[in-house]
Amino acid sequence: MRPGALNAASVRPGRAPRGREGAGARGAHWPRRRGPGQAGGRTWSERVRRRRRGRRHGPGPAGTSRRLVSARAARPGPSQHAKPEKDGDKVSEMPLPQKKRWESMAKGLVLGALFTSFLLLLYSYAVPPLHTGLASATPEGTAPCSPAPGEPETVTPANGSAAGCQPRRDIVFMKTHKTASSTLLNILFRFGQKHGLKFAFPNGRNDFDYPAFFARSLVQDYRPGACFNIICNHMRFHYEEVRGLVPPNATFITVLRDPARLFESSFHYFGSVVPFTWKLSSQDKLAEFLQDPDRYYDPNGYNAHYLRNLLFFDLGYDSGLDPGSPQVQEHILEVERRFHLVLLQEYFDESLVLLKDLLCWELEDVLYFKLNARRDPAGPRLSGELYRRATAWNVLDARLYRHFNASFWRKVEAFGRERMAREVATLRRANERMRRICIDGGRAVDAAAIQDSAMQPWQPLGAKSILGYNLKKSIGRRHAQLCRRMLTPEIQYLMDLGVNLWVTKLWKFIRDFLQW
Repeated sequence: MRPGALNAASVRPGRAPRGREGAGARGAHWPRRRGPGQAGGRTWSERVRRRRRGRRHGPGPAGTSRRLVSARAARPGPSQHAKPEKDGDKVSEMPLPQKKRWESMAKGLVLGALFTSFLLLLYSYAVPPLHTGLASATPEGTAPCSPAPGEPETVTPANGSAAGCQPRRDIVFMKTHKTASSTLLNILFRFGQKHGLKFAFPNGRNDFDYPAFFARSLVQDYRPGACFNIICNHMRFHYEEVRGLVPPNATFITVLRDPARLFESSFHYFGSVVPFTWKLSSQDKLAEFLQDPDRYYDPNGYNAHYLRNLLFFDLGYDSGLDPGSPQVQEHILEVERRFHLVLLQEYFDESLVLLKDLLCWELEDVLYFKLNARRDPAGPRLSGELYRRATAWNVLDARLYRHFNASFWRKVEAFGRERMAREVATLRRANERMRRICIDGGRAVDAAAIQDSAMQPWQPLGAKSILGYNLKKSIGRRHAQLCRRMLTPEIQYLMDLGVNLWVTKLWKFIRDFLQW
């Protein structure tokens, strides 16, 4: 039978019969008949059988494969025989690249929303809500601090200057914000570590769940009746709760600062985490805020306590009290009764001399380097009208500061002004000597210039404005340990002392990952 005479009976089962579709179609599906001298002299039937075997057992000679590919390519696809769609059956499809782009954006939005929700959940745990009233006291029946049997109770005269006085080792430091308190904290860390004292540390963070009120249960490894030597981390003060953790003769101290200067420092350090400041649009946000603070300030706003009467708030009082209320003066007098010494940041060296005398410490115990200091701002400091406005805005703190500024100088008079001048000069010479021994370059540097991560201070959100130090590479054995301890920032020192800071570490990891 001739090739052209193929009918349905001669086609393999399962294949539709090929109709006559013209020379182009036939040539595409079937090889042309060659003469006896072509294709190795094979007959047409042999060539068909060979091609069928190639389909069952894989590709044959290269020429056959190419002919099969060209034949398949020439077959009409389904779209060529499909019936035209009606208008109602048409489906408009998005181009593939654009569709993938939108899918990627949708996935990114979903993942971003989930990640943000996780951060908010974490932050809500790490930063407790603000409580305007006192936190619930320690449950009834919880035993107060009970010193171990045989533990000596050091009793020192009030002025600390009597011959034969013994160093005081039980100390409560009410750590206020932006008042050089980190420097004083380092002094207490060193003293406690040197003498093997027992600290009451927070659990998981570097503060006692601030801005919530302090409670004994927040202390790491607290047990009813536990007694501690030193409490010194950030808290919102709750006298009764703190009092129950230390022996009856413990010394209470705190530090204050000019309220206008404190407000300026707090605004720059904490402003980015106070949402109502985000409405400020000018380049000098602080000046804009002080022009009309009531327009922007929301007393119930998140973190609002950082930007009004912060000292009053830290000490455990209502920072929104009416300045004319008699409670203001009552609170100030209460602070005076509870605290043995109130230091002033502006007269830090004089304050340390009084502290050294009160606690009967050695000069080496109060040596210091200025820690957690902010880089000088590019713009002008508060002056003139803005200083007056900042003071008026923080009027409760201003009254508190004026009271203890006066009492501070009465203590200086009792100590002796000439004696004070000599002691301050001695302290400054000793600090200068340690600066030459310990600090590479002899001064504080920007965060980017700090070579050792162990010396890197904690930075405010969205800025690296806090200065730090580089430790000299070669320091004599006599001073090596003291130099390192004097220069170690708060977070790293807490870890060295064995404090559990998992929340702080996690928050730092997230900040570093997001480059905040």
